[in-house]
Amino acid sequence: MRRLDAPWQIFSLELTALEGLRFPAAAAQYIFDGKARAGAEQEWNRACDQDVQIVSFGCSQYPAALKEIYDPPPVLWVRGDAGLLARPSIAIVGTRHPSPYGTGMAEMLGRDLAARGMLIVSGMARGIDTAAHKGALAAGRPTVAVWGTGADVIYPKENKKLAEDILAGGGAIVSELPLGTFPAPQNFPRRNRILSGVSVGVLVVEAGENSGTRVTARCATEQGRDVYAVPGNVTNKNSWTPNTLIKQGAQLTATWEDVWETLPSQVRLEIEAGRPVESKSDDGASLLPEPLLQVLGAHEAIVMDVLRQDAALQMDEILELVETQLTSSEVFTALFELELAGRIRSLPGKNYVRSF
Repeated sequence: MRRLDAPWQIFSLELTALEGLRFPAAAAQYIFDGKARAGAEQEWNRACDQDVQIVSFGCSQYPAALKEIYDPPPVLWVRGDAGLLARPSIAIVGTRHPSPYGTGMAEMLGRDLAARGMLIVSGMARGIDTAAHKGALAAGRPTVAVWGTGADVIYPKENKKLAEDILAGGGAIVSELPLGTFPAPQNFPRRNRILSGVSVGVLVVEAGENSGTRVTARCATEQGRDVYAVPGNVTNKNSWTPNTLIKQGAQLTATWEDVWETLPSQVRLEIEAGRPVESKSDDGASLLPEPLLQVLGAHEAIVMDVLRQDAALQMDEILELVETQLTSSEVFTALFELELAGRIRSLPGKNYVRSF
């Protein structure tokens, strides 16, 4: 690119000139034979047919933040709104096997930060990534998923509905891989540098010692991005990475305010300028519950009082804890009302946990 006046000239060069650009012999022959041009045209037509934008390094829509990293992808395939990539964003990442506490924290932080104008970016993997995207969507805000597959290959399959919701909510799906690329283990660690590269910081919520999340945190540090981490129970193996990051200097994060207070002033001004007037609420953030009897009925308050945010309780355990105060039918009714109100979540196996 430095030695040519324009990219298109590569298609008219002689074989010796291509080899002079330090292409391997097989690659130079591939270009000279016209196969590279034909492949590019085929990919372009496929993208147009599937309503996918191809954003190259020189395009105005290519995110400026991504150009700053050591190895920016030369091409991005984007489904949805490519303009979102220019907005201040934070990547929320973590384990694929979170605890109820981790899931709740990721969803709460995704929701609260999105509601205040930050774009939530994640990888749409099961677990923490999924919770972060759902939090942003719950706030009625767009979110961006960066995939380690082609932009037309949903992975994991169980997140098909989430992918549809992201696009329907005005968000975007981004990949550096050609259409039709199926999941391969080596693609996901490389994808992580894009997650951190487009963001002002990376927020880690639960990850084990050997988790791929550590790759994203390391990329963020190398790229000069801020690193945030949600502290966890020291006896939980998924607390190893966030707790270690905090010891190494990452910003301890319990609420959206912990992120907001550390943002550069120009980033905050940019976010404020893009926020709708009605969303500019500066209520203090708190993890402490409201006095239950002020907002719930007596039976619901009793059941709510025994439930936890950091661990699920099985139905039999709940009945045992409140057996001197409520009958089983009153407990069933209270659980139904609490779930309907969004105060609790039911998990497989008749387990229940408080919502954040």
